[in-house]
Amino acid sequence: MNGPWIWGARVDVAVFGGSAALALVLAALAPALSDEGALPLWGWITFVLAVDVAHVHTTFFRTYFDREELRKRRALYIATPLTCWAAGACLHATSERLFWRVLAYVAVLHFVRQQAGWVAIYRARAGERSQLGRVLDDATIYASTCFPLLYWHAHLPRAFRWFVENDFVTLPWLAALVVPAGIVWAALLVAYAARAAFVAWRGGPRNPGKHLVVATTALTWFSGIVATNSDFQFTVTNVLVHGIPYMALLWAYMRERAREAPAGLVARIATGGVLAFAAAALALAFVEEALWDRLVWHDRPSLFGGMREAPLLGPSARALVVPLLALPQATHYVLDAVLWRRKDTGPAQARALGFRGAPEPAA
Repeated sequence: MNGPWIWGARVDVAVFGGSAALALVLAALAPALSDEGALPLWGWITFVLAVDVAHVHTTFFRTYFDREELRKRRALYIATPLTCWAAGACLHATSERLFWRVLAYVAVLHFVRQQAGWVAIYRARAGERSQLGRVLDDATIYASTCFPLLYWHAHLPRAFRWFVENDFVTLPWLAALVVPAGIVWAALLVAYAARAAFVAWRGGPRNPGKHLVVATTALTWFSGIVATNSDFQFTVTNVLVHGIPYMALLWAYMRERAREAPAGLVARIATGGVLAFAAAALALAFVEEALWDRLVWHDRPSLFGGMREAPLLGPSARALVVPLLALPQATHYVLDAVLWRRKDTGPAQARALGFRGAPEPAA
């Protein structure tokens, strides 16, 4: 058995509980921090650029920036971006709305699956073997994410969006399912809490980290999507609890990988500490967003230069360039579903997740 925490009680609580607490506090302060719920420029830089977009680019530290890893899975790392770009170009050429709609739903699935993944990691760490427990865990975490998404779809348009306007399908008939789905979600939370109390009473495996992830997921997804209706509140509750834990995992992985391959690029960045790691991710994110703004959006000339009135791309060029600019996100979504599976894990990844028994690098 590996114990109830991934990186230790203080770090896990800070990463999962702290990111959720910060998100909820910011959401509560939204009237003072935003103008009628809009996301100000400083909020976009802090939460979207420095967390959401930057966390996407940390995937490169696990993949393309690691020569050994790139050699080991060369076919995967070449085929994934090529396939994503080709599929994106076909979708965009068919319909720009279709492209963003498909990308939005893939992103939603990624966000939901990440929360389920954290629960699975904590369950494995605690040595939980109960099939009933696994079913209840999965049902609770999926209900905690999918009920707010159902509510969102049933109450379109909202003051926020995933990527662009109308990227979600409008299905008014879903409104009839909101109350029954809410009852099921609440019942699952009660059942989850009751089972956790029963297991503790029986002296079963302690798993406070798993309970923390379930509780913070339920709180932030409900608060940001159902209980409030502002772009600022949605952004902070959506981005922080997703991006911060992922970046914490990548930082832990980089440190372990640097011990195995001290001469590589990953090791050189890790040697600079967490600030070098964050700065590298932020620099990549800034370059990506500058390209988006100069070539496509023209929303933030004060930050990236250019003019709002001067679009540089016609429809045909957009069908090729937009899927290219979206490649970091699309590749991140695909690779994230593959990289962190325990059966494929290497020693550095196992140690980054705190699993005992992973071999130490040779001296």
